[in-house]
Amino acid sequence: MTLAEKIKKDLEQAIRQNDKARRDALRLILASVKNAEIDLQKTLDDSDIFGILAKEAKKRQESIEAFEQGNRQDLIAQEKVELTLISEYLPEQMSRDDIIAMTRKIIEDIGATDARDKGKVMAQLMPQTKGRAEGKEVSDIVSDILNNLQC
Repeated sequence: MTLAEKIKKDLEQAIRQNDKARRDALRLILASVKNAEIDLQKTLDDSDIFGILAKEAKKRQESIEAFEQGNRQDLIAQEKVELTLISEYLPEQMSRDDIIAMTRKIIEDIGATDARDKGKVMAQLMPQTKGRAEGKEVSDIVSDILNNLQC
């Protein structure tokens, strides 16, 4: 069963159980997936959906932070419910050590020597970390490792 099928099945179950919060959050997820399919003009595979889920989770996290600054407890609760639900579908997040190990292996495999090779490393690394690590964190790690190679 693909991830999209699982989400649709869970949506049907939430509708049957009259779980409005879960139903609404799953509909938002499916709408995001459908919009991406329309934009890309192809059916998305699980790794693409993981990327969408990661973006949606990041949006929710940013919204929670903004609502905390505005002291909007009602909206914080709603965003947290959605974030929790989205997290259920995301694969386990990679630890910093795992990202570093994977980065070092790719650097060794492609023979990267300095920061100018960052694009080559990122092109190899990002598909492997999609949905399992935040892109900024991966980019920072690659930059740190490549900059230390120059020293």
